[in-house]
Amino acid sequence: MDRTFWHRQTAERPLFPDLLWSRPETKRTAGKLLVVGGNVHGFSAAAVAYTEASKAGIGTTRVLLPDSLQKTVGKVFPAGEYAPSTPSGSFSQQALAELLELSHWADGVLLAGDFGRNSETAILLEKYLEKYSGQLTLAHDALDYFLSNSKALLERPDLTLVPTFAQLQKLATSLHFTTAFTSTMDFLHLVDALHELTEQFSFAVISNHENTSFVAVAGQVSTTKPATIDEIATAAHAAVWRLQNPSKPFEALTSSLL
Repeated sequence: MDRTFWHRQTAERPLFPDLLWSRPETKRTAGKLLVVGGNVHGFSAAAVAYTEASKAGIGTTRVLLPDSLQKTVGKVFPAGEYAPSTPSGSFSQQALAELLELSHWADGVLLAGDFGRNSETAILLEKYLEKYSGQLTLAHDALDYFLSNSKALLERPDLTLVPTFAQLQKLATSLHFTTAFTSTMDFLHLVDALHELTEQFSFAVISNHENTSFVAVAGQVSTTKPATIDEIATAAHAAVWRLQNPSKPFEALTSSLL
């Protein structure tokens, strides 16, 4: 197969050095990111995403947490803002208004995870994807809410998925994709499968396998070694780079790994 769609990157040889050298120089031009996540039992995904977005060079970050965390988190994490939660401590459907309002303020949104398993949160996220059309990144258990109902992810513009390899397998199965992602598939077959997946569907994918990070956008695939292991950190950097380079998603997501 002629793999002209495949591009290889290392820290010593970035694929798109112009993007690395032309970062925004002021907070005003570096963009606004909304990070969403957490439940009463934890908010580490949102906290890590907040820290990593700053490292990635974002201008301003706002973090939305369920109000079940406000008493315990308010003093140690002053960046948090709060929306209604269920009796069990996850986001409730009443959080939709705040979520949409902050999303319209932002240039991009990262659903970072730690949402917990809650049927009302599932309804909230489903409604949110129906109403919000801006740039969106999904990682951690935020993705789990859509793996069995992947229709919400289809043909959506400006969507970046940061799945584990196990989540990528479930996503492909849910989409009835013709090629199975298996733990034993070799490197080139994985490159080909990601090429075909993102040619068929409009979302972008960043995933890791065997110490390599893979980026796939509209059929273009890049591989970067060594892999960036932490999915939350990867997602935060990806969200920042993509919102700062909205017309160059493949170049931005690939560069975000360095």
